[in-house]
Amino acid sequence: MRILIIAATAAEVAPLVARIGPSSDRHELLITGAGMVATAARSSRALAKAHFDVALNVGVCGSFDRSLKPGTVAHVTSDRIAELGAEDGDTFLSIDALHLLGPDDRAEIINLNPPDSLVLHRLPAVRGITVNTVHGRESSIAEVVKRFRPQVESMEGAAFMYACAIEGVRYAQLRAVSNIVEKRNRQAWKLDEAVAALGEAALAVIEQL
Repeated sequence: MRILIIAATAAEVAPLVARIGPSSDRHELLITGAGMVATAARSSRALAKAHFDVALNVGVCGSFDRSLKPGTVAHVTSDRIAELGAEDGDTFLSIDALHLLGPDDRAEIINLNPPDSLVLHRLPAVRGITVNTVHGRESSIAEVVKRFRPQVESMEGAAFMYACAIEGVRYAQLRAVSNIVEKRNRQAWKLDEAVAALGEAALAVIEQL
């Protein structure tokens, strides 16, 4: 089985790479750079150029759900680009409300066929949103929670899932919570703990595939 491991930054997968290396006969590591555009472009190119049985997106996230405490690793089973739409005065019109989706497109990407891994299935399954601007204002946080009821947010997840869906590759998005989504408070972040937990969970999933 060939596994493509995708991360936005090298720091997010440093503990995992320290254990398994950047590449082997069984896996390959792709660092895309931060953001949905870089992730979509580089993930799509990698998946089109070579055959992979499974793709894993490994990264950190912020949590809207306070039961998902920093350091928790979750499996994002649905994701969407939260800002994709239009403003109509004070009203936000989502991309599906605008009737701009093609017959094979979905506003919310749902992973209906994740890889077979007991470790993966034991992780909390959560709803995610993908954003260009990470939320840090009380009013915008309240708006997006009301609109989509997300549990976590990242800057890459939906782009990764969309690329995999187009290429027909089984995939999973693993996210470790580094912080609660609130007014920016770096002192409350648990980034090192999240990255360490992410590495352990990703390694366990890979070993079971």
